[in-house]
Amino acid sequence: MANILVVDDEIGIRELLSEILADEGHVVQTAESAAAARAAREAEQPDLVLLDIWMPDTDGVTLLKEWAAGGMLSMPVIMMSGHATIDTAVEATRFGALDFLEKPIALARLLSAVRSGLDRGRLMRNLQSLGAAAVPPPGEPAPPPIPAAASAPVDASRVRVGAADAPAVSLDQPLREAREQFERVYFEYHLARENFSMTRVADRAGLERTHLYRKLKQLGVELARGGRRGDRADGGGIGPAEELGG
Repeated sequence: MANILVVDDEIGIRELLSEILADEGHVVQTAESAAAARAAREAEQPDLVLLDIWMPDTDGVTLLKEWAAGGMLSMPVIMMSGHATIDTAVEATRFGALDFLEKPIALARLLSAVRSGLDRGRLMRNLQSLGAAAVPPPGEPAPPPIPAAASAPVDASRVRVGAADAPAVSLDQPLREAREQFERVYFEYHLARENFSMTRVADRAGLERTHLYRKLKQLGVELARGGRRGDRADGGGIGPAEELGG
């Protein structure tokens, strides 16, 4: 369950998105204008924002820039519009938007974008927790030191993704190797989470099934319980029928 803020000046869009997202188990807050969205963001940081571009008081791209400039863009933002140009969408992503949804929004596209946004938000919070310094607010005493035996030192050069026992991704390696390692951990995590259902994993990752099969084969990820392909005595492999989704 996540807290999602829907910002749109059309009441029909707000009600429809609220109903869909509530059915998915999320808590939805709505705002009919940029002013209402500012107030909602100042009161509480949502896990995800769906932000319309064209609004009567302040357009969504301007609000996005305000949040970025004020250090308040600490959550994923997905832009929405039925009239925006490609240049507008590119400008929004340049200022921090995660994705762009064109109205009318297809249900599958909406749910896929929301899942991707929430996954990105969790990763953002993990990275922020690794890099955040334990500095108390002004006027408050510093917390007592934690005994060395009570906590292990945090290696900020490694990021743990997924389950607590998942291997950490080293940041002290070339980008390509780090990306492949992250993707391997990501897909292994979701395969286990979805009970190795390729359809659900493909939907969650926003990939076609055939593309997903090829990606897993490239990364050496096993498609059934029992570990990675490289850990099997027979070497494993994806048959031609499997790669085509058969």
